[in-house]
Amino acid sequence: MRILVLGGYGLIGSTVVQQLCEAGHDVVGLGRDVESARRRFAHVTWIAADLATLTTPGSWNSVLREARAEAIVNCAGVLQDGARDHVSRVQSEAMRALFVAAPALGIVKFVQISAVRADAQAETSFMRSKGEADAALQSSMLDWVVLRPGLVISPQAYGGTALLRALASVPFVQPMCYGDRPVQTVAVEDVARAVLLAIDGSVTTRRVYDLVEDRPHALHEVVAMLRAWLGLPPAREIPVPNVMLVAVSQIADALGWLGWRSPLRSTAITELAAGVVGDAEPWRIETGHSLSPLQATLQRMPSTVQERWFARLFMIKPMVIGVLALFWIVTGLITLFEPGAAVRVLTHRGWGDEAALSIVVVGAMVDLGLGLACLRRAWTSWAAGGMIAVSMVYLVVATLVAPDLWRDPLGPLVKVVPAMMLALAALAMAEER
Repeated sequence: MRILVLGGYGLIGSTVVQQLCEAGHDVVGLGRDVESARRRFAHVTWIAADLATLTTPGSWNSVLREARAEAIVNCAGVLQDGARDHVSRVQSEAMRALFVAAPALGIVKFVQISAVRADAQAETSFMRSKGEADAALQSSMLDWVVLRPGLVISPQAYGGTALLRALASVPFVQPMCYGDRPVQTVAVEDVARAVLLAIDGSVTTRRVYDLVEDRPHALHEVVAMLRAWLGLPPAREIPVPNVMLVAVSQIADALGWLGWRSPLRSTAITELAAGVVGDAEPWRIETGHSLSPLQATLQRMPSTVQERWFARLFMIKPMVIGVLALFWIVTGLITLFEPGAAVRVLTHRGWGDEAALSIVVVGAMVDLGLGLACLRRAWTSWAAGGMIAVSMVYLVVATLVAPDLWRDPLGPLVKVVPAMMLALAALAMAEER
């Protein structure tokens, strides 16, 4: 069967795509930026399209004709509005338009990856838009199945699962907020297998199934199990005041408008406070077996040093990028408002006053521009690369013009080298997935 997978390179989508291919299906993936996906999944046909622009049945027609699909699996999702995302358009408007366009072109089988607690009256836009789409699908002409995973555990880590790994890796102590909230997990492989069963007609259609393990865990138990999975010793739990987490979420929301998709945004915190709990019984009755409990899921994907590196670096990443940007911004501002010292470095070596001032001002503007650009998610890699290039030019020129600065007790040239290394670290960690 030829199957169109929306969000085919995401946390859930990539595993769904792989299992569908292994089962012999012809897969077409759709996403906003598919260049990396084309390299990673060369055996899959990819269509580049932004779901936020496909909000009418007519806008879907060309996409569906290009896909030539017999079935559709929706793995796409957006946690919260931001510079790159519009929750309602992606999760509700685009889906409702697709539910009209697909049957008109002869596509009738549809599998929707939703979320436990999705409801059209939910508190957050994420759950509300998922609930709206689920309701529209249930009243459509399609032959549908809605799958609602709990907290998805995967060898990959993104969003909330990445945050939990990072939290579990904190040395010496274990910070914890909402530690008593119930959480039910599901292995990403189990989600993909559920999709296969729905596609193959092995489960009853026109039904909603929660995909969760049988028994919920308290959040602090989940973190403790992840800590043990990482190979780290138990640590004393330190409660984090809820008000502190709310304050952090407001900062994370603001950064969302610069393109950063922090798992600490207010939507994630609200959902965490509510707990991640579903009803495992309907799926167990339908298939005759339970989904993997968390311990079994973790045992199937043993961690190595790369998981420990990721967990620790995930927490450090915003600090690296923030400090790097601040360093360049402050350097540029200081030089702009107090250019005298930098100008004297040049005039004492024979440069004219005007030429020296012009060079210093231009350099300060470059520093300031690179620092500001680093704060915007889409420009971070380019900015970090620019910082490394500018630093190298600065070192070469300074060595030729004022080699004695290498011996300066304040180390104006020596300090450039660790700043370059920080930019290199930011460049290495810039990718989200």
